[in-house]
Amino acid sequence: MPALVPTGVTGEIVWLGRVADRAAALASTECRAIRMTFAGPEGEAHGGLTRPSCSRVTAQHPRGTEIRNVRQLSILSQEELDEIAAGLGLPRVDPAWLGATLVLRGIPDLTHLPPSSRLQSSRDGTTLVVDMENRACQLPAPVIEAAAPGHGTAFRRAAQGRRGVTAWVEREGELRLGDTLCLHIPEQRAWTGAA
Repeated sequence: MPALVPTGVTGEIVWLGRVADRAAALASTECRAIRMTFAGPEGEAHGGLTRPSCSRVTAQHPRGTEIRNVRQLSILSQEELDEIAAGLGLPRVDPAWLGATLVLRGIPDLTHLPPSSRLQSSRDGTTLVVDMENRACQLPAPVIEAAAPGHGTAFRRAAQGRRGVTAWVEREGELRLGDTLCLHIPEQRAWTGAA
């Protein structure tokens, strides 16, 4: 029996983007296709095989320590973006405002996919590995506020539990708008802390 089980659940890529210069802006630029390499999406500021550690892993590494980059992509759910928009009182949330790499439609509760789940292209086998939930933060708030004045400060609360996942590239290839990604999850029971 394989350790990773195909679920039959699929998601359609409805949006692709990349952040070319993180120092200049968090917002991503929309694309029709992106080449995925072992270092992440080509031209992506969050790419690279390694990265300096950040506030998310200070319990494990001093800030700035060079570590493996498992945060090469930001994957969001269209359904969860719609919920965020409703929470902000907006007709829609542009994925570019959040620095998204890709948005999928059709995978329920995407933000809570188990770590090590795979999203695999049915077209060419390009495979992304889920790292973990991308916790809601205030970084997108100024971008949202500039685009929709009066709505940015509520982002963190509206996005709680809906911010998507971070991921890294396991198998290289190209992802295109309209591609279908198939969900594979690890076959294991939930951790209980018992020996």
